Amino acid sequence: MDLTEKTLTSDTLFEGRIVTLQRDTVELPNGHTSVREVCRHPQGVCVLPLRADGTVSLVRQYRYPMGRTLLELPAGKLDMGPEELEAAARRELGEETGLEAGEMIYLGKIYASPGFCDEVLHMYLARDLRQSAAHPDEDEFLDVEYMSLDELTDKVMADEISDAKTVAAVLKTRLFLERERH
Repeated sequence: MDLTEKTLTSDTLFEGRIVTLQRDTVELPNGHTSVREVCRHPQGVCVLPLRADGTVSLVRQYRYPMGRTLLELPAGKLDMGPEELEAAARRELGEETGLEAGEMIYLGKIYASPGFCDEVLHMYLARDLRQSAAHPDEDEFLDVEYMSLDELTDKVMADEISDAKTVAAVLKTRLFLERERH
């Protein structure tokens, strides 16, 4: 059975700095119609910076939609216009932590919340790190914190860290490192 939904009409409800909201009318596989509300978002990147001693650099920042501060991996959206994924990951890593990576390993992508949003997040493992000065965006306030990968994994598994991109990147990194050792 073909499960594809065909877009019949599309109305832009809001166009912001980061997202565009659409209301689409679609034809369902059975021929009926339905409405889909879609949040359009540029792709993003997430980086797990792993130091030689096994510690990870994380950022703690206030997340307005959640109403609280979250501990998460350095991340951000692609700049408008063409930007290579790895270049965006390196840019975000430098802006938020001041780190430069000698090695960037692509861990794959995740769909943040595909029921209503088209955001795709690309995850990287950064190694061979060198420290320089952080330079966050002017509207970005964060603290850099350090934690062993083991402790970070424990916090993910204990549901103390629930940020989706951080959870996925931590678990993918653990599996990547285990496979690399064998």
